[in-house]
Amino acid sequence: MAARQAAGQVAKSADHTLYHAHPTGFWKKFRDAVVVNPELSSGLPIPALNRYPQPASRPERYATPATKASDPAFNPYFKRDTRRAWPQTSVISQEYLADLLIASPEGQKALPGPSTSSTSIATSSGKPSLTEVLSAIPATFKAGGIAAGKATASSSGLPPSPPGYKWKPKVGDDIPHAPDAYWPMVAYK
Repeated sequence: MAARQAAGQVAKSADHTLYHAHPTGFWKKFRDAVVVNPELSSGLPIPALNRYPQPASRPERYATPATKASDPAFNPYFKRDTRRAWPQTSVISQEYLADLLIASPEGQKALPGPSTSSTSIATSSGKPSLTEVLSAIPATFKAGGIAAGKATASSSGLPPSPPGYKWKPKVGDDIPHAPDAYWPMVAYK
């Protein structure tokens, strides 16, 4: 192969044995006698030729580049502590919910006027309880003051059911199954 390259012909493929170690001495003779194709490479790379410079051979030490995260003044621990970053629970007390209902425009409409006893209870104790606010509001809920002219509670005080088509199951086509099937499949329309 070297004679062809010297004669001016360029090799069409890479030499597969160029960067691999070759046995010498007794082991070369043994390999030539035992191996089916002695032209094949041993597969052992020569470190000085295979990768240059070799890994971990450079004299310089790696330095991590400075970033905002490497400045301890602007990278406090609580921002990096992901172990305690679970979602915090949100608690709404009855007093807070009563204040929200009273503060809403619909709640202002729902509360009776100054001549009724419900308002006097609310003002005398400072903050009304949730039961007092809910007992004053259902009249407006039933009249439709909150949901843009539509009733928002039934006469029993339950929330309304959503409008639209209500699906009623009807038995559909028969699905073939074994006569002794434990749970035969049933189709519904």
